[in-house]
Amino acid sequence: LSDPFADDVGDTQPKNYVHIRIQQRNGRKTLTTVQGLSKEYSPKALLKAFKKEYACNGTIIQDPDMGEVIQLQGDHRTKVMDFLTDKDKDKMGKYALQKDHIKIHGF
Repeated sequence: LSDPFADDVGDTQPKNYVHIRIQQRNGRKTLTTVQGLSKEYSPKALLKAFKKEYACNGTIIQDPDMGEVIQLQGDHRTKVMDFLTDKDKDKMGKYALQKDHIKIHGF
């Protein structure tokens, strides 16, 4: 199914942004969610890297609208953005995203 209102620009740019959000759980606990990653990224591999990098737990949620959403325990919004835009070979390397394709939401 394709979006009738989407601009067809080919595969040069992602058609949608990657959204990094924070959700309040209870008390001081928060969740960081990453959604809108294109299909070429493996959410499992990213989740594993995030969990190792930030020493937190996380999971992948199947959302009917957004597809696969990565959830991390704690507030890691800026760190996740730095990770996704990092061209270092230990991080994203040649798959790094541009900063203007990422939107951070919350507080």
